[in-house]
Amino acid sequence: MSIQPLVANTGIHLNGTDYGVIVVYVLVLLGVGFFVSWRQRHSDDLFLASRSLGWGNVGLSIFGTNVGPAFLIASCGAGYTTGMATANYEWMAFVFLFFLGMFFVPYYLHTKVSTMPEFMRKRFGNRCYSFMSWYALFSTVVMWLGGTLFAGGALFSQLTGLELYTSIALLALIAASFTVAGGLAAVVWTDSFQSLLMIGGASALAVIGLVQVGGFGEAATIEVGSNPEMTWKLFHGNGAETPWYVYFLGYPVLGFWFWCTDQTIVQRVLGARDLKQGQAGTLFAAFLKILPPFIFLIPGIFAARLLPGIDDDKAVFTTMVATYLPHGMIGLIMAVLVAAVISTLDSGLNSFSTIFTLDIYKRHINPGASDHLLKKTGRIITVSAAVLAVGIAIFLANNKGERNLFDLFQSLIGFLAPPIAAVFLLGVFWHRATSKAAFLTLVLGTLCCISVGMLNLLEVDQLTIGGKTLVTITPWPHFLMISFYLFVFNLLLMVISSLLTRHSKEEANFPSLREAYQSNHPLGKPGWYLWGGVFALMIAIYCIFN
Repeated sequence: MSIQPLVANTGIHLNGTDYGVIVVYVLVLLGVGFFVSWRQRHSDDLFLASRSLGWGNVGLSIFGTNVGPAFLIASCGAGYTTGMATANYEWMAFVFLFFLGMFFVPYYLHTKVSTMPEFMRKRFGNRCYSFMSWYALFSTVVMWLGGTLFAGGALFSQLTGLELYTSIALLALIAASFTVAGGLAAVVWTDSFQSLLMIGGASALAVIGLVQVGGFGEAATIEVGSNPEMTWKLFHGNGAETPWYVYFLGYPVLGFWFWCTDQTIVQRVLGARDLKQGQAGTLFAAFLKILPPFIFLIPGIFAARLLPGIDDDKAVFTTMVATYLPHGMIGLIMAVLVAAVISTLDSGLNSFSTIFTLDIYKRHINPGASDHLLKKTGRIITVSAAVLAVGIAIFLANNKGERNLFDLFQSLIGFLAPPIAAVFLLGVFWHRATSKAAFLTLVLGTLCCISVGMLNLLEVDQLTIGGKTLVTITPWPHFLMISFYLFVFNLLLMVISSLLTRHSKEEANFPSLREAYQSNHPLGKPGWYLWGGVFALMIAIYCIFN
């Protein structure tokens, strides 16, 4: 069975006005990218924008990097089929953005690292550094590059009628062009522009949907899914397919890994002008993360009342666009989808280039490389990563089999999160954690997680050796619960092995959080008050929707 399209039965027909809007968007995007690249032409820092980014760019870039095309389409479809419960994935993110800004960024900026593998080296030494470098390259090329380019190419092809391979190559060319020229600075500025476009375009669709259903009063009466009375509830009971405790136990594992340790996300903060700007950027991103359920998911709930009978939830978003938006606005929404692709793709390209150049090339291939040579190498690696991403996307497009390889790769990344989360969490908050324990957890924990993940993805419910059944798992727990169990295993493995081993000489004299704050200029009391406002606002939202 071949891969299913990202969207289906869209009913969208673009006219000259729509194509004109898309062309204008691409030209403006390239204009912004190359203007920033021109301003950066004398900079030797292709990877961290000379640590010059302000809080607005940091927050908008984090938001834009996170919102991909598959996410946007899937969010609307989830609202159509299950209601508000999926919003937990967005609204629980603020907790981990808080941890990133107020606990991890001080350490990252105090140690003056450029990559997450480099931070691992300063905390646990060279063996963990090498493992983390290759792991980060793998997760970046699969999660941020190949998968995103395939999904975006498939979407762009279905919407415009271009050949799939042409769509993939065109998107890769656009994303790589200003990334090669301007590095992180160009990526962040174009991400900021595209984030504003996504927020504006999706908000317009949400408002139009609200008007069409008759306002808030009528919207509150909409019921969807197999449990209609839970349409507007964020937490479901124990008998539901995804009960409330799954989010509380499982999501933090993936959330901590994604928001606090992933290079593509954290690199935006590493490029901040100082600690205050970095922390304010994560605070701004937390406010922005309140928006996606309102502008991406709830329109799907509106569609359940306005357009009942859509068989494929992947078609909900585009059917709403085709039905209720005039030409010109349709082109704008298509530009929003393209923006979601490019914003994620250029961020992945820059992160891949940064890790390979600084953690592989500079360390193992040419330790004495000058800044000019590193910049040149970074550009070459960016182009190479784009070509590699095109190859992976084409491979996915030609996949035959019972399981979508894109979904398979995404799931494997999810199973890789527990050991990384455990090592970073204990590495920062527990000084007794040792390098030997960290390396053992990374290697043994990752092997265990991959093994469990493969069994789950292949739907193997029995483990039999020599005709004797050793383990029977029927049915498998929810995916988030498996991640939680694996995280607990990795956490215990690292704690026990740390207590049985001693610190090695290569471990750094790691600073305390107080020392990390004292060496920088933090956000201060106003920042803590604003974070208190975010927590209060999110508590109010959860009370309203429960």
